[in-house]
Amino acid sequence: MATVIEPKLAQPASQAQPFLAYKSLSPLDLALRRFKRNKLAVVGLVIVTLFVFAGLLAPLLAPFPFDRTNLLKPFLSPFQDASHVLGTDNLGRDMLSRLMWGVRTSLIVAFIAQGFSLLVAFVLGFAAGWLGGWVDLVVNRLIEVTASLPGLLFQIMIMVLIGNGVLQVTLAITILSWPGLTRLVRAQILTLKDREFIDASRAIGASPLSISLRHLLPNILNPIIVAVTFGIPGYIGAEAGLSFLGYGINDPLPSLGKMVGAAGEFLQRYLYMAILPTVTLSLLVLGFSFFGDGLRDALDPGSERA
Repeated sequence: MATVIEPKLAQPASQAQPFLAYKSLSPLDLALRRFKRNKLAVVGLVIVTLFVFAGLLAPLLAPFPFDRTNLLKPFLSPFQDASHVLGTDNLGRDMLSRLMWGVRTSLIVAFIAQGFSLLVAFVLGFAAGWLGGWVDLVVNRLIEVTASLPGLLFQIMIMVLIGNGVLQVTLAITILSWPGLTRLVRAQILTLKDREFIDASRAIGASPLSISLRHLLPNILNPIIVAVTFGIPGYIGAEAGLSFLGYGINDPLPSLGKMVGAAGEFLQRYLYMAILPTVTLSLLVLGFSFFGDGLRDALDPGSERA
């Protein structure tokens, strides 16, 4: 009996083409596609972009100087006066201008604190993970001691000792902020340092610096970027908390937390003075949280959604 060989049907072009296009995409393209499909992440990126733009350009965009008082126009409600869209405070200072400068203050403190923490984490985390031995032991003990300190009380103590101001509050926040990121860098280095491609680099005589820059650093960037993005809301909240308690930014420079605290005595009649900085602070933190969550999913190489 003759064997009948059935011809294989060709795969429709409409099915094959998307698959081939998917396979040809670079990791960055795949990450961008995953990020775009996360609606909350896109919303977070828009919020972060708007706040960063408004905050960093506050000296140019703010309608009034943040410290200009007008005792003839105190306690103006939002939209009551065309020249003061969001109203004025008890001293007649423009609320919109002060909110923009408050966002600027929060972002500057958060970015500087995160940059310092990242630098410490890379130095200590790389040393502990790569060298091991007594170096790893010392770094771990430092992490444990620092993480055991009561954060808010220790920050208040530092502010009492060195005074108020942007640099002072940044220093007080960053002193205790590096252990988590250092643990992450150390864990990533420990995972990678015994891999085959690292052993091959050692075999051909590559220096530790070359291995770190060419192989280790590119492979740990994704989790570090996500951790940095998630860390910024914490620094913003820490600065706002210290300023709310009176241990943060000096007058007359605005701070969102300080604006909320200053509005306490006027809550019964002028609620907007507390609501506006509170909503601004909440949106700023929420935007970074949405953006960080979407960034984590987009950079996850094991994600099946593209």
